Amino acid sequence: QVQLVESGGGLVQAGGSLRLSCAASGRTFSSYTMGWFRQAPGKEREFVTSISWNGGSTYYADSVKGRFTISRDNAKSTVYLQMNSLKPEDTAVYYCARGLSPGRVTVGAVDYWGQGTQVTVSS
Repeated sequence: QVQLVESGGGLVQAGGSLRLSCAASGRTFSSYTMGWFRQAPGKEREFVTSISWNGGSTYYADSVKGRFTISRDNAKSTVYLQMNSLKPEDTAVYYCARGLSPGRVTVGAVDYWGQGTQVTVSS
């Protein structure tokens, strides 16, 4: 069983920054693509970013490209999401996910989800 535990969410003003972390249990973290998704009230869960098993490849949604950065530390079994220049439309619950396939992970290609962490950006 794999557990993903997110932290780092909170309330921030527009233009500010937050850094999310996702700590994974289990010994296979370094073998998998990891990703971040988000879900705003009344909307479907959407892809934000993903990173390959060795960190060599990253993928971003157009809406966050240039503002968000995903990274991972396999020694700590942790994936990070640095969010800069935050906008009110970034407000959502952010979920860490383990992907079953490489590349731009889809919701249907996730086998484990974190519990989510709330990010609220005020205008």
